[in-house]
Amino acid sequence: MEINKISVIGGGTMGNGITHVFALKGFYVNLIGMNSELADKAVKTITANLDRQVKKNLITHEEKTEALSRINQIAGVKNIPPDTDLVIEAIFENKQAKFNIFKDINQIVKEDSIFASNTSSISITELSSASRPDKFIGMHFMNPVPVMKLIEIIRGYSTSDETYNTVKALAQKIDKVPVEVFDYPGFVANRILLPMINEAIFALMEGVASAEDIDTVMKLGMNHPMGPLTLADFIGLDVCLAIMEVLYNGFNDSKYRPCPLLKKMVAANKLGRKTGEGFFKYQ
Repeated sequence: MEINKISVIGGGTMGNGITHVFALKGFYVNLIGMNSELADKAVKTITANLDRQVKKNLITHEEKTEALSRINQIAGVKNIPPDTDLVIEAIFENKQAKFNIFKDINQIVKEDSIFASNTSSISITELSSASRPDKFIGMHFMNPVPVMKLIEIIRGYSTSDETYNTVKALAQKIDKVPVEVFDYPGFVANRILLPMINEAIFALMEGVASAEDIDTVMKLGMNHPMGPLTLADFIGLDVCLAIMEVLYNGFNDSKYRPCPLLKKMVAANKLGRKTGEGFFKYQ
């Protein structure tokens, strides 16, 4: 199957990043926000990010203009065009909310279209039970999407080879590196990354070292470009907690127990960069 028309559901950090990349690579994209205000905000973010690429001479002004012309704003999931070839869901990390979206659009979108979720940890097999299991797949893009090369392509229990091969080829067309992953909690990236972040939070809670010094150890000692606590603030502490809970519930293993300090900070709405304060404070 050839993918020409793409619909991205969700205009947040991941949704607008995914839309940005596909539009810049020549695809027509329906950007579907939950309402018109969110859709407008997403396009403004994409425009600003494209402007930044123009200033850095990564793209031309003409390429920016052409990319924006390929984006069609839509308010409301139920207004998704029926002739969509590929739907990529990129809303917040909540299983029931994602499940409900796929259940709704399954009645609208043509039968041979592929459904993909950008979930970073939730079971693809469970999400696919709402719609079309053989045509359902995970496309876990990395943040920031225009910069990061990796896409984890996650096979659900019933994902067909045709679906996998189609999505893999599409990822390569937009200059990403697809990696085949099977459906286990956290997949590969977050099964390894989030326990490291969680352990760094335990070290902070137990007074082993300051937040700054924990990050310095990982940057200078392990050559990480960003310390784990800074990275947690960048991801969003609510997202980190949601992924740790998926791991903890999925494996029923105490090694994935979310740190109490992480839970406390989320309860206090200290979520990182997006709220101006997490393990560090931001302007």
